[in-house]
Amino acid sequence: MSQETRPLEGIKVVEMSTFIAVPATARFFAEFGAEVVKIEPTSGDLVRFNGVSEGRLGSAYENTTFDLENAHKRGIILNLKDPEGIEALFKLLETTDIFVTNWRPQALEKLGLGYESLKDRFPKLVYGSLTGYGEVGPDKDLPGYDFTSFWGRSGLLGSLYQSDSSPDNLIPGIGDHTAGLNLAAGCMVALYKAKLTGKGDKVAVNLLHSAIFAQGIYIQAAQYKGMGHSYPMLRTEADNPFNNSYKSADGRFIQISMPPFDQFYPKFMPLIGREDLVGEEKYKINNIMQQGLNSEFIAVLDAAFAKKTAAEWTKILTEADIPFAVAATWEEVLEDPQAWAIGAFEKVDYPSGPRTMVRQPIEIAGADKLPYAKAPQLGEHTEEVLRELGYGGEKIRDLHGRQVISTWDDVKGKVLAQSGDKE
Repeated sequence: MSQETRPLEGIKVVEMSTFIAVPATARFFAEFGAEVVKIEPTSGDLVRFNGVSEGRLGSAYENTTFDLENAHKRGIILNLKDPEGIEALFKLLETTDIFVTNWRPQALEKLGLGYESLKDRFPKLVYGSLTGYGEVGPDKDLPGYDFTSFWGRSGLLGSLYQSDSSPDNLIPGIGDHTAGLNLAAGCMVALYKAKLTGKGDKVAVNLLHSAIFAQGIYIQAAQYKGMGHSYPMLRTEADNPFNNSYKSADGRFIQISMPPFDQFYPKFMPLIGREDLVGEEKYKINNIMQQGLNSEFIAVLDAAFAKKTAAEWTKILTEADIPFAVAATWEEVLEDPQAWAIGAFEKVDYPSGPRTMVRQPIEIAGADKLPYAKAPQLGEHTEEVLRELGYGGEKIRDLHGRQVISTWDDVKGKVLAQSGDKE
């Protein structure tokens, strides 16, 4: 394959991270042809062992989450507490274009791996850092996961539930994938600059800011006190009743979205059997908001939607070109023909049988779409990568004997025991 069809061919990325966000960043680069080397400790990226808690197998040979974030990478084990482990990392960075990490800044500085420590030694290096709360401010050293930094602290969790209920069930990875692609975008900008000028740069992304940006429209609007309803609220109080969900006769929720309310009103009302309300002045959006008629009008829509099944509404709304979607379950999404048509999924063989895997959402017309691959086993490519760096067999055996490096053969028994596999 050429650089024309694999646009990041020749770009080298080193990833030193765990969990989801930064691995997703590095996976993006790998998807378009970059060489990605993932560094792990002997204990491994903890996502390798999260299977049961995610409702899937915990097998080292069938880890769909780890493959989602780490396909097309090579994996090595380095003991970075040993000076020779750090030296091996430095040798790796000599030919690296992008280094990405989600280690906390204080841990990086302790090992001499902060940006200020590396920028003069590796002037062309793009250094990507992803944290929970950023690298300045009173809470910069707090641990952060997407459930806390992205969902909780940002106002997202505090708005997406009915005001007479409890917070929604959260879905792992949404904040991580959002922030991970933000970091990928920033690193690509810095890489473009580095290729033009020969000077690398630091790219910093955090979960909190990523979530605030994602909600920017409504966070900004929250400054206008007394206008609209404050979140959390009831769905019966929605400011725009045409941006709301309604329950069908067979118990399915149908989400409609018609932001220009007044423009859609005369077309939509006959579809729900309320031609009599076409031309009703009190139901213009300004009147609904000013007179507090939200609940009254939503009750009209509730009653109408309750008279037909989701299948019947799907036919009616599709034919009328109304923006809507039936609230799907994950099991339904896996069978969605439109999702398959746009390349969201690919079948991959596993020991338990073929499984549907999720592909990254970015396609470039002229780039080859790589077949889905499995992630590397822990330490699978350690010796291979070191040989490429110029380490001879005797030196590799020495480092191996002193546990500066480890391989899959070294950790295999422990990993398989922890994951419940049998060889």
